[in-house]
Amino acid sequence: MAKKLNISLFGSCVVRVDGAEGVEVKGAKHRALFALLATAPLGRRTRSYLQRTLWGSSCYDGGRQNLRRALSDLRSLLGADFDHFIKCTNSDVELDLSLVNFLGAPGTGAFMEGIGIRDRGFEEWVASMRADVNQIAALYRTTPRTELGRPLPRITALPFQRIMGGEDLNVLGDWLAEEVCRSLSRSNLLSVISHLSSRALATRTTDTLDVRRELDVDYFVTGSIRDMGGRIVVDMDFVDARDGNIMWTRQIAGPQSKFWDEITTGLDGVVRAIGRTIADEAIAYVNDRPVPELEDHHLVIGGVSLMHRPTFRDFAKSRTLLEEAVIRAPMVAETHAWLAKWYVLSVFNGWTTDRSGDTQKALDASSRALDINPDSSFSLVIDGFAHNNLMQRMDVASQRYDTAIDINPNESLSWLLRGALLAFQDEGPAAIAAAEQARNLSPIDPFGYYYDSLSSTAYLAAENYSRALELADRSLAFNDRHLSTLRTKITALHFLGRGDDARIAAQDLTRRAPDFRVEEYARQHPAAQHRAGKRVVTALSAAGVR
Repeated sequence: MAKKLNISLFGSCVVRVDGAEGVEVKGAKHRALFALLATAPLGRRTRSYLQRTLWGSSCYDGGRQNLRRALSDLRSLLGADFDHFIKCTNSDVELDLSLVNFLGAPGTGAFMEGIGIRDRGFEEWVASMRADVNQIAALYRTTPRTELGRPLPRITALPFQRIMGGEDLNVLGDWLAEEVCRSLSRSNLLSVISHLSSRALATRTTDTLDVRRELDVDYFVTGSIRDMGGRIVVDMDFVDARDGNIMWTRQIAGPQSKFWDEITTGLDGVVRAIGRTIADEAIAYVNDRPVPELEDHHLVIGGVSLMHRPTFRDFAKSRTLLEEAVIRAPMVAETHAWLAKWYVLSVFNGWTTDRSGDTQKALDASSRALDINPDSSFSLVIDGFAHNNLMQRMDVASQRYDTAIDINPNESLSWLLRGALLAFQDEGPAAIAAAEQARNLSPIDPFGYYYDSLSSTAYLAAENYSRALELADRSLAFNDRHLSTLRTKITALHFLGRGDDARIAAQDLTRRAPDFRVEEYARQHPAAQHRAGKRVVTALSAAGVR
């Protein structure tokens, strides 16, 4: 497949070659040169026009030399790809528009925002383009991508229709749908349409096309409820609204006298299944398609899902997807926050080759998220996460988590990370309470291993080593590369008196992270100066980790 040049013109101007080894063009004049060519008829501009627009008309020879130098710089940067994308003659410079993907969308930021070029000709060109954005809207209609501007998948639940039984089942069916919507709305990865809207639609139709058109959802839950001789039966279908395919079905049933007990457990399972299904579908979808062809919501779900998978290849790909999500939705705080979390995990797990650079990128991304929306509970949580794990600023992290919980008491990740923070500070019982609250509030999180991992840390701080080991093993069964969980397992085994098993687990940690050093953990981990951290150092050293 031929390489593509990805260009974003709205918001921050971005120019990069696609692919894992893709090169990004950084220079302002170089990016502006691509923007001028990308917006030209047939992708072609005369050299004199480019010289005059980018370097002014006061010195013809100077402008000609500057253009020649800029093209030479791009040739050095892009290598063989330069001739693939650009054709130069003595009079013209042409960009092959068939090899260009236009990212983002008109209206997601000002045209060529913040590029910082003050030449009069360029400023006049930018002003003329901003005055009539319709003149370049056609460029975006040629992109293979089918949707613009929705970073999260949209979902709802329709009231369950009574088939057999009394009128009271209509009320129960409506309440069940409302509970599903309420549970789904706790997720940072879903956009949930109000139950009131789905109720109003259900009085008129349940046709898939009508649901898709009227509510503009990607998925929905529907089903029926009936009374079978004193036994309540609820059948649920999870539907892909794009094509009407039923992705799975579930049934909740029980005697009327005990139905409320059954429904609590059953709904929890249903909502968890929704989260896992959407995550798995996103991973399968993004693996089969080039990034420019992905819908916006698949970028976020796919990126977050891959971020939490066990292989480094998936983790690396998740950054590409999240960076693309930020480009397309630059004013959505949560997309910046997810990218910040990626950098935190990269540094904290020792996967980065540029610790200081990636630390700064994490802080920059979380700060950008809070600049966009200071009241985003999720962004506050991630900013606290970055300060705690990268800067050892527990005071800042604690303040961020508390503020997030004040804004949204149902923010499960804030409770989870607050629990980890308390564990680092030797507050074992409080850490367990916060971690369990997080687990109760996160019925749809498809990354349960992460909740198990940090919950095991809480139990470790409370010296409940058996429960800590149980949760660590359960987490590692899904992601056996998570170093924090491996450290917890080794520590729990050591203090349970299982030295041989601790040494085996230590060998696994060393194999997976050969550069890990106990002294580095003691110097950099936020818990290292507390009892919890010192127990980890003792256990690791006893198990043979250097």
